Amino acid sequence: MASYAQPLVRLLELLGKLPGIGPRSSERIAFYLLRVPKEDVRQLAQAIADIKERLRFCEVCFNLSESARCLVCQDPVRDASLLCIVEEPKDVLAVEKTGAFRGLYHVLLGAIAPLEGIGPELLKIDELLRRLSDGAVQEVVIATDSDRDGETTAAYLAKLLRSHNGLKVTRLASGIPVGSHLEYTDQATRAKALEGRREL
Repeated sequence: MASYAQPLVRLLELLGKLPGIGPRSSERIAFYLLRVPKEDVRQLAQAIADIKERLRFCEVCFNLSESARCLVCQDPVRDASLLCIVEEPKDVLAVEKTGAFRGLYHVLLGAIAPLEGIGPELLKIDELLRRLSDGAVQEVVIATDSDRDGETTAAYLAKLLRSHNGLKVTRLASGIPVGSHLEYTDQATRAKALEGRREL
């Protein structure tokens, strides 16, 4: 990189810090930015600055928001008796894209990861328990990832929430993706699908 001008070297170094962006991708992005109009680059830079300056966590559910309460928490049509627990704000978007959920959310801002030193006390679990204390929520849907940390978090939450009288605790189903063939799925996926089978 010694042959590149210093501003380009700095940009390549910063782009390389982004997840999933290696040296070749950094160069592709940097040279793309050099070709587009200055105004496009300014808009991109402003959009990046805006997410750090204008976004915050919702005071109720910890989703991303421009105001004290996010758009979901402000929506009076939402079913306040149904609460979906997710790991990150991006997971709210993933569930919302389905159009199948009309309840509220609670974002943990992570998952229990003992190997990384992340315990329940570092997540928004105390805030979740405070939300549940008024009895308005009738069902909690645990929608954490199906990896090791997500499963650990789900098991911890399920055990913790069973003590709430009358609260139904459910977990997102997992198994065979729609449109796939059984023979091409791995053993763990098939096992999960069999465990989560339902009557037709």
